[in-house]
Amino acid sequence: MGQAVSDNERVCVCVCVCVCVLRWVHWLIQGPAGLLLSFGRSAEHPKSNDPERLRPQSDTRAPSHREPLLAGDAHPRARERSVTLVYGTQRPTSMMRMLYLWLLLALVPLLSDPWPVGTDDDVGCFSEKNSFFCVGDEVRRMPAVIPSDTTSVLLKLTKLTILPPQAFWGLNEVSEIMLTENGFLEEIGALAFANLSNVVEITITASKYLAVIHKDAFWDLPNLRYLSIMNTGLKRLPDFTKIHSAAHDFVLDFQDNLYVDVIPPNAFLGMTTDIVEDLRLSRNGITEVQSHAFNGTKMTRLFLMGNQQLRHIHSQAFTGAEGPGVLDISQTAVSTLPENMLHGLKLLRAVAVQNLKKLPRGELFTQLVEANLTYPSHCCTFANLRRNTSTESPLCSLPNIEEEQPRFFWENCQTNNEVSCFPKPDAFNPCEDIMGSTYLRVFIWLISMLAIAGNLLVLAALLSSHYKLTMPRFLMCNLAFADLCIGVYLLIIAAMDNHTRSQYYNYGIDWQTGPGCTIAGFITVFASELSVYTLTVVALANWHIMFPLLADQRTLLRHARAIMTVGWVFALLAAVLPVVGVSSYSKVSICLPMDVETTVAQVYVVGLLLLNVLAFLVVCICYLRIYLTLRNPNFVPPGADIGMAQRMAMLIFTNFLCMAPISIFAILAALKLPLITMSHAKVLLVFFYPINSCSNPFLYVIFTKTFKRDFFFLASRFGFFKARALVHCTEMPSPLRRVWVSTRNDTLHSLESLNDFR
Repeated sequence: MGQAVSDNERVCVCVCVCVCVLRWVHWLIQGPAGLLLSFGRSAEHPKSNDPERLRPQSDTRAPSHREPLLAGDAHPRARERSVTLVYGTQRPTSMMRMLYLWLLLALVPLLSDPWPVGTDDDVGCFSEKNSFFCVGDEVRRMPAVIPSDTTSVLLKLTKLTILPPQAFWGLNEVSEIMLTENGFLEEIGALAFANLSNVVEITITASKYLAVIHKDAFWDLPNLRYLSIMNTGLKRLPDFTKIHSAAHDFVLDFQDNLYVDVIPPNAFLGMTTDIVEDLRLSRNGITEVQSHAFNGTKMTRLFLMGNQQLRHIHSQAFTGAEGPGVLDISQTAVSTLPENMLHGLKLLRAVAVQNLKKLPRGELFTQLVEANLTYPSHCCTFANLRRNTSTESPLCSLPNIEEEQPRFFWENCQTNNEVSCFPKPDAFNPCEDIMGSTYLRVFIWLISMLAIAGNLLVLAALLSSHYKLTMPRFLMCNLAFADLCIGVYLLIIAAMDNHTRSQYYNYGIDWQTGPGCTIAGFITVFASELSVYTLTVVALANWHIMFPLLADQRTLLRHARAIMTVGWVFALLAAVLPVVGVSSYSKVSICLPMDVETTVAQVYVVGLLLLNVLAFLVVCICYLRIYLTLRNPNFVPPGADIGMAQRMAMLIFTNFLCMAPISIFAILAALKLPLITMSHAKVLLVFFYPINSCSNPFLYVIFTKTFKRDFFFLASRFGFFKARALVHCTEMPSPLRRVWVSTRNDTLHSLESLNDFR
C-alpha cells in the first residue's frame, strides 16, 4: 500500500486529459465534426429506423443557417423537450463550452501529488497536525493514502488482519509508528518497516493473534532508537539483524510474548552498530538461550527476568558480545551462570532464582559493585573478596563529576574493594562452615562415633539376651534406639561439614534445601522427642516401682508397650510437621527446625521446647521423691530394687541436666529474644545436645552386672570371652542355664563345650 498512484496510471490519466483539452480547443477554433448535443423541443419522436432521416444531406445554406439532419415533424399533440442527435459542423453553444470546461477543471486536481485511490479503505482513518490515525473496528484494510508529511502513525483497535508489505513505504518524515490493541492482526509482511530514514520509535503491542513477522519486515532503519514488541502471539524471535540502526542508546523492548521459547544464535547481530542500552527480554516463554545468542552485540543492560521456564543459558551464549554491565535473571529457573561474561558485570540481580544454588568463583567478578541474590549464603562468595578496579578515566578528576554525571562516575570512577550484596547473611546463616571451628569439627566426629558404638552395643546385648524381657529392659531398648539415631544425625552433620569445608557457601543451598538436610532433621527431632518421652516414662516407672516396689512384671510390660506406642506416634508426628511446612529444616545448616517466621511455626517450636521442659520437671520431681525415700530406711519397702533406682536416677538426671541449657536458649530464640549467636549454638549442639546419647549406654555398662553378663554371652557366640561367659553361666539359676544352652555343636552353646571351659 502506498500514498500515490503508480507512474503508469498517471500517464494514462494525463493522456486522457490532454485529449479532452485538445478537443475543446478544436471546437473553439472551427467547431467539431461529429456528434453534438442539441437541446430543444420536437413535435414528434423521430423514427429511429428511417434511413432517410439518418442520412446526412448536403449543406447549401450559410453556416449560420444550418438545419439539423435529424428533425422530427411537428406534431400538435406531442410537445416534449428532447435531446436530438445531429451531424454537422456547427460551433458549440455556450452551454457546451461550459460543460467541457467544467470537465477539464475537475480532472486537473487528479494530476497533483498525492493522487487518492481506494477511498473506501480510508474509513476510520484521519489526519491531524502531521499525525495519521486509524482507530476503531471499521478499519479492516490498510489505508491507501497516508500524507507524505506524516510524522506519527497510530493504528489502534482496528480489524486489520495483515499489515501488508511496504505498508509505510515512502513516509520519509515519519518518526513514530504505533500499532496497539489490534486484536485481529495476524501477520506483518515483508518490508513493512523498511527504508524509514527518520523513524525513531516503533511499537507493536497488545496483538495476541500476531503470530508472524516476516524476516524482512524490519529493514534499514538507521535512526531507530526504540523498538517495542509486547504481548503478542509470536512463536519465534523476529529477525532484527537487518535494522542496522546507528542511533545511540538503542532499546529493544521484547516482553510478554509467551510463545517465544528460544533465543537463537546471532539473534541480535546487525541490529545496531552502536550500543544496546537496554535489551529487555522479560516475561516471555524463553526456556533456552543458545550458544552465541548475543554474538556481535554491545549491551549495557540485559533483562531476562520473569522467564520462569528459562533453565539453560549456554556457556557460550555471550561469546562475541560486549557486556552486559547489568544482568537481571530474577524469577527464572537458571541453575548456572556463564563465566565468560562475569568480568564486565557491575550489577547482578538474581532474586527468586531457587535453582541458582552455586555461584562461580568470586575472583571472576572483577568489576561487580552490587548483587541482589536469592540466598544469604551466596553473599559469602564476596565477603572476603578484595580487588581494585580503579583504572580511572581522566574525567574522574573533574570537579563535581559525581553530581553532574552520576552514572559515568558509578561505572568508571569508583574504587570497588567491596561488593554490596543482599540479602546479607543473617544470624541463622553466618559466613562459616557447618562446624565453625576446628575443635568443633574434631569433637563432633568423636562424639558421634561414641554415641553410635555405645548404643549399638547396648541394643545388641539387650536383644540377644536369653533373660525374659522386662519393663526396664524394654524401656532401655527404646532409649538406646533413640540415642543411636542422635548419633547418626551427628555423623551426617560431621560428614557434610567435611565435604563442604571452606566452600560451604557454594554447597549450602543444595544441602539445606535438599533431601539430606530434611532426613537429618527428621532423624534428630524424632530421636530427641522419643528419648525425652522414654526418659519420662522410665522416671515414672521407677517411682511406681518404689510405691510399691513389688509389682506384676507382665502387667507392667504390657502397660509399657502401650505407653511407648503413644510415644512413637508423638515423636513421628513432631518430626513430620516441619516436612509438611510447619517450620522448616532448611533454615540453618545444622538442620534443626528453627524457622519461626509464621505464628504456626513459632507455636510448634515453642510447644516442643515447653514439653521438654515439662518432662524435665516431671523427671526431677520423680527422682527427688525416690531419693528422699531412699534416704529414709524406715520407708523403704522390703524387696525394693534400691540399686536400680539409684542408677536410673543418676542416668536420667544427667541426661536432662545436659538438655536444660539447650531448652532455655532455644525457647528464647524461638520467642525472638536470642541470647547467643548461631556459632555459639553449634557449641551446644556438639558438647551438650549429644551427651545424653553418649552417657546412656556407658552408664548402663558401668553400673550393671546384667549388661556385663549379656555382653559376655553375646561375645561368646562369636568366639570371644568364652571363659567369662562360662563363669556367668554357672551363676545362673538352673532354668535360665538350660535356656541359654544351645544344641548347636559348633559353638560354646553345647554342654560339652561348657564342660571344657570349666
